[in-house]
Amino acid sequence: MPASASNDASPTRSAADTAVVLVNLGTPDAPNTSAVRRFLSEFLHDHRVVDMSRWLWCPLLHFAILPLRSSKVAHKYASVWLPEGSPLAVHTRRLAEAVQRELPQHRVLHAMRYGKPSWKQLLQQLRSEGVKRVVALPLYPQYSTSTTASVGDVLEQAQGLRTRMIGDYHLDPEWIAAVADSIHRHRASHGAGEHLLFSFHGLPQRFAAAGDPYPRQCEASARAIAQALDLPDEAWTLSYQSRFGRERWLEPATADTLIALAARGVRKVDVVAPGFAVDCLETLEEVALMLAEDFAARGGQLRYVPCLNDSPAHAAALAGVVLRELADWQ
Repeated sequence: MPASASNDASPTRSAADTAVVLVNLGTPDAPNTSAVRRFLSEFLHDHRVVDMSRWLWCPLLHFAILPLRSSKVAHKYASVWLPEGSPLAVHTRRLAEAVQRELPQHRVLHAMRYGKPSWKQLLQQLRSEGVKRVVALPLYPQYSTSTTASVGDVLEQAQGLRTRMIGDYHLDPEWIAAVADSIHRHRASHGAGEHLLFSFHGLPQRFAAAGDPYPRQCEASARAIAQALDLPDEAWTLSYQSRFGRERWLEPATADTLIALAARGVRKVDVVAPGFAVDCLETLEEVALMLAEDFAARGGQLRYVPCLNDSPAHAAALAGVVLRELADWQ
């Protein structure tokens, strides 16, 4: 998969006319049923996320999934909500501010593919303000048609802007070093677990069968991080979390992997989620709370390693990715 895609509409090169936008998936405005329902409706209407026929999917979504899931998901959000708002929103904003400090010569903003601040509306705003060039950095280290490509869909529709999108940074040396160092420091403070589990967000298996590079990039990221930590193969495992629906998803599942580790007598497992740029519902509620409780019930202790969030190393790594993209853009 190419590292970037471009849409060059006019010959402008001024750095003052360039905006860098970190784009994350999105989050509800509040941890209540109505806000979650609005968010899920927008998210699950995207054909990149659910590629079923709209005639079949829309009735199922509006008359079954949204009524049944919205209140349950709202309860999950409430369990991790921060005083400033949704963890994903708070950490994404802080990360953009940190990258801005690394790139003082450029304007750095953040947007959400679903929810607010709207990615589509931000592009319109930038054009009205006289911005000529936009570099989009989706906050997905590994490329997938279900996430990264959806950011690109919106970017391709932008009129009057020269645009580029950074497709992935799953093997960027500075990013790999930042993740490895975060794991090392966590283990230095809390003691090393008996096993390190890399938990990535799941994807239906048929996406991978159709050529989506996501699982290959997840495997490459995990192996590079493990090598940076000098871990032997038997000291770590890769798995996939956040399954939805009945079809087959990428395997092994994180929940099943933890059950297998407990059955082997492993009692202390460190879990890191390097597919997530910042902490969110899937890392804080699913892994650090629910899966930790399940593992504890089997006699083990799950220690979650936080995402890089707005750490200086993360901001510096992403700034480096952006600068290399800009250097290649004439």
